[in-house]
Amino acid sequence: MATTISARRLPTSQLLLGALVILVGILLLLETTGVLSTQDALLYVPSLFVLVGVWALVQSRFRNIVGPVVLIGVAGAGQLVALDYATVDQVVVFWPVLVIAFGLSIILGQFRSRVRATDDAFTSAFAAFGGVEKRNTSTAFSGADLTAIFGGTELDLRDTSLEERPAQVNAVALFGGVDIIVPREWNVQLDVLPVLGGASDDRPRREQDHDGVDLVVTGFAAFGGVSVTD
Repeated sequence: MATTISARRLPTSQLLLGALVILVGILLLLETTGVLSTQDALLYVPSLFVLVGVWALVQSRFRNIVGPVVLIGVAGAGQLVALDYATVDQVVVFWPVLVIAFGLSIILGQFRSRVRATDDAFTSAFAAFGGVEKRNTSTAFSGADLTAIFGGTELDLRDTSLEERPAQVNAVALFGGVDIIVPREWNVQLDVLPVLGGASDDRPRREQDHDGVDLVVTGFAAFGGVSVTD
């Protein structure tokens, strides 16, 4: 129990990303209003985004790969350009690496689902240019890998129960949406990395009837969204 509670106190990648955006806004405001010159500090802003990506990898125990890798790659390239170690043309030619990273994340998700699932305890769903709806009724649900590309994926967990807490769902939404329906009494920790996307727990606020986290949702949302409902 102590381990679970201490883990909840760690800052999530969403919190760090939000704090970083606020910091960048403050630096820009100081610069544009002439209160203080922040040009030198702004040069190193991409490195802060690299740190957010690294933290997201560590926080998810390297189960959430594609989002952090994309953020690290783009921010790292931006830092090289900002410091004049490379030009835009030199770094742009490496953009297919991001496509490779995305493909690897899909393959790893399928591999994890086959290794971890001895029955229906683990769910894997992939939707591209369409929609997929799945329901898990396992009495020992352990987790899921959900991917939506120009489409939608929905996972209904209202009829599941947990033997070990927390279960973990990794969700990737790229120009699409991932919806996770959970029992009302579950305590859900949302740690999705949004880049021009969104992640939200849309359930009405209510007091939890127990301590600890039942479900951890990690992942990546770009031009799409990940939502938790009941």
